[in-house]
Amino acid sequence: MKGTVKFFNEQKRFGFIAAEDGKDYFVHQTALQEGDVLKDNDPVTFDVEEGDRGPKAVNVKVGLAEKASENASQEEPEEDQEAA
Repeated sequence: MKGTVKFFNEQKRFGFIAAEDGKDYFVHQTALQEGDVLKDNDPVTFDVEEGDRGPKAVNVKVGLAEKASENASQEEPEEDQEAA
């Protein structure tokens, strides 16, 4: 799922993501990829998992990784054609 960081408190290590489905999802720092840092208004992709207090964001990646992978897959066939 895609969304935008609504806010993230680095000291408390949690925040919320406003998702494209119109819902807000809780996110904890442990849901981030190693080395990633969330900042307000960052675009993110994530999965949703049911937590103790309701749905939460997991496997959070900063940026729109899906678009980047789509662009990479579109470039690969062009490179193959040049090599042929």
